[in-house]
Amino acid sequence: MTTSRTLSERDSKALLAEYGVPIAPERFVSSAAEAGAAADDIGYPVVAKLNGDAIAHKTERGLVKLRLGDRSAVEAAAADLLAAATPDDGPVDVLVAPMVSGNRELIAGVVRDEQFGAMVMLGVGGVLAEAVADVVFRPAPLDAATAGDMIDDLATQKLLGAFRGEESVDRTQLVDLLIGLGALVDARPDVASVDINPLIVEPSGRLVAVDGLVELGEPDTTRAQLRPRPSDDAFRALFEPRGVLITGASTHPGKFGFVSMHNLLANGYAGAVFGTNLKGENVLGIDTVADIDALPDDEIDLVFVCTPASANPDLLRACAAKGVRAAFLTSAGYGEAGEDGIRAQAELVALADDLGILLAGPNGQGVVSTPVDMCVQIVAPYPPAGRIGVASQSGNFVSSFLNHSKASGVGISRAVSAGNAAAVGVADYLDFYADDPATAVGLAYVEGITDGRGLMDRLGAAARRKPLVLVKGGATEGGAQAAASHTGALAADDKVFDGACRSAGITRAASIEEAFEAAATFATQPLPAGPNTVVVTTVGGWGVVTADAITRDRDLRLIDLPEDLLAAIDEQLPPRWSRNNPVDCAGGETRDTIPDVLGLVARHPDVHAIVYLGLGIQSNQAQMMRHGRFYPDHGLERIVEYHERQDARFAQAAHDLSVETGKPILTATELAATDPTNAGPATVRATGRLCYPSGERAVAALGHLVRHVQYRQARGW
Repeated sequence: MTTSRTLSERDSKALLAEYGVPIAPERFVSSAAEAGAAADDIGYPVVAKLNGDAIAHKTERGLVKLRLGDRSAVEAAAADLLAAATPDDGPVDVLVAPMVSGNRELIAGVVRDEQFGAMVMLGVGGVLAEAVADVVFRPAPLDAATAGDMIDDLATQKLLGAFRGEESVDRTQLVDLLIGLGALVDARPDVASVDINPLIVEPSGRLVAVDGLVELGEPDTTRAQLRPRPSDDAFRALFEPRGVLITGASTHPGKFGFVSMHNLLANGYAGAVFGTNLKGENVLGIDTVADIDALPDDEIDLVFVCTPASANPDLLRACAAKGVRAAFLTSAGYGEAGEDGIRAQAELVALADDLGILLAGPNGQGVVSTPVDMCVQIVAPYPPAGRIGVASQSGNFVSSFLNHSKASGVGISRAVSAGNAAAVGVADYLDFYADDPATAVGLAYVEGITDGRGLMDRLGAAARRKPLVLVKGGATEGGAQAAASHTGALAADDKVFDGACRSAGITRAASIEEAFEAAATFATQPLPAGPNTVVVTTVGGWGVVTADAITRDRDLRLIDLPEDLLAAIDEQLPPRWSRNNPVDCAGGETRDTIPDVLGLVARHPDVHAIVYLGLGIQSNQAQMMRHGRFYPDHGLERIVEYHERQDARFAQAAHDLSVETGKPILTATELAATDPTNAGPATVRATGRLCYPSGERAVAALGHLVRHVQYRQARGW
């Protein structure tokens, strides 16, 4: 929006009322006597305000008179307000309205974000709106499920329920109001912002908009647009090439041309491998050529470019002549290198388009594709094979995700560093993963954003087909356009981005570790049917802390154990067990106790998920015995083997029960991090699942699964 003007309160409220915003009955009058008569008709107490097209926030100028209890007070207030008008205010009149009362105030509105477009906002309102900053956003227009999600995402949920003798907020009315705001801004591209503050909750729970302003402006049609996504065939050339060419292959082990060749050959890629080198040297057993023209036709799908930027246009032309369909560029000196680099990058993209070559990068680290044992990148590691598809604007975070994969044993299907993302962006890779049979979940890191709404449209389409976990670093380029209203002031970039993610069904994580663990959980655990969670633990303290984490997560439920389940567990454990959730076995385990109790809990129809704690304790003691000076005598060899067998049995039982029941069973122990060779976490790893370093981190991952399920259920998917 380039230019703007604020409608008067009269015109603003009239427009809002057309879209279902509940407005208090009010009169506009031009004299003190008319104000008194209007107040008599409305009923006391009333509020009086000076109204005019050029008047926005009135409180600062003392242009609002509250709690006027009789006609004389109203007439005096109206006279004062009219006398306070200035020539700059233009034509004015006095608004007389009932003095709406309630202990709770909300704020609602619309802001047009430069990246994400029209966003509907809901938060805690009143004079403390900015200080409290409990506010959520969603892209317009909204459906009922998305409006309901907004309400549920407010942190101050207690304000929405029964409060100080007043009824709960009328949820249906609030949902309709949010839908109406989305419809308004969708139908009227000239609406720059809407500010409804306060939106008062009456004792009955009904909502009344006391103040409402609408700002109009010229629509901005200049935002950047995402490029069309490359075809699946083009992506297969990148991720499953028949042959790979390394340009700039080198015999020097410190050069990218050596490292990428080494990584490709050392990790088992079975396709044809070629290299170019100005001297035609043999590099790691590959006879390179000095000129691409000397290479065979139609045997190479992917070229991995380790040459300077100046050489790349001619290189791409030569590769296209040989049938190459995808190129990954490690070369720097493009969009990150000033105006000349930006221009060179645009020219390279146009050239690749003309040649029909998928252009990945430039300034990227490489590509991993475990289904074809391909690791063509300039850094380690190569991860185990699995079902997580990674795409990142930062190559370092690709390495981070792959390192977590190696450490945990939960594998990767594809991974790519988007680099400058000149032609192919993170959203394009994730959209490909959404239809990739080798991939169960997308995992991404993003930073700079040029077309937020386009990005979310593409990511949302991918997330509808498969789970998608995302970490965002930094801020959007433009952020929200701050308007002369509370709504604009509250439209912080991160909250807008978060609202866009939630609206699209994207799982957003706060850290790389949380993101990987969420993706690993989606890739290896079944989805829960609901939020009902039981903690099974061999010791009390871990269970208490994990129960706290479940209780803090509003989307999980630490259920009371059903009576029939209590009775069944009673027969397995001594009387001192907790007889509650968490199920604390209280040291009463015999050989089969853990598998039996896990089985009882997992098979109960009221239980949707289990967090299992305490695995590996016996093996931890066994390790001390094994490495102590008394081993193997004194019966230690036998007991060590027994302890390790037991922990392996318990881990396997958790996996098998999860497969049998179709319910997630998340196993957590700090030994996953401190001693991954322990028989307990080692067996979890062998089953292909993640062993979480703590109960709290298991709960965080489970919460993401439950929210994913709830999002889909609310939309009938």
